[in-house]
Order: sequence, then C-alpha cells, then structure tokens
Amino acid sequence: MQSFPRFFRYARAALSTALIVLAGAAVASDPSDNNAEREALAALTRQIDLANRLADQAAAASSDEHARYHFDYARLREDLHRVHAGVEDYLAPQRAQPRDPVPLSGSYVRETGSPTSPTPASEPRVRQP
Repeated sequence: MQSFPRFFRYARAALSTALIVLAGAAVASDPSDNNAEREALAALTRQIDLANRLADQAAAASSDEHARYHFDYARLREDLHRVHAGVEDYLAPQRAQPRDPVPLSGSYVRETGSPTSPTPASEPRVRQP
C-alpha cells in the first residue's frame, strides 16, 4: 500500500507544476500573445496524462479488499478526462458557441460494499429557461 501515498505526491507535484507554468505564462505574456498560453495549456494536458498514468498504477497496486474506504479511481479518471477535454476544446475549438461545463464530481471516497453511484456527467441535464 506504499504506492498509494506516492501517487498523491506525484499527482500533486505534477498539477502544481502545471499551475505554476500557467500562472507564469499569464503574468509574463502580453495579452495579444496567445502562444505562451497555448504552450502552458499543452503542458497542462501532458501533466493530466501523467496523472492518468499514475492513477492507473495506483489502482493496479491497491489490493486492500478489507479496508472500509477505497479511493474511487473511476471518478478520478472521469474528472481528469473532463478537464483534459476542456483544455483540448479550448486549444482546438470545433465551434464558436460556448458550451455548458459539466461539473466535476470532486468526491473520490466510497465505502466497501456500496455500489458506485452515478456521476453527475451520466445524469441527464435539463436546461432551465
């Protein structure tokens, strides 16, 4: 179970690095220069890919079936995929209209024996007028 905390250290370091790169690009770049922002966002997508790989490794290494709480890797992967897709959509927009963002789950702890509840992304969205 040693790799579980190590995953969080790597993921936290990767995401922190990506946020620092983004903040630096926002401060150092001229508002008319999108090149620095695009490079920072491309670096962020690489960091998200790294977090996905680390989550896969941590999920494969977790084998404590008798623990009461387990980390919900499926939800983490869904949220990472959603963030990655949002950045990719910004970098290569396919349409001019804005879209409604899907809220992130944010909760990655589940109890042993309880079925995984549906995520907000799988529930139908009804738009209020």
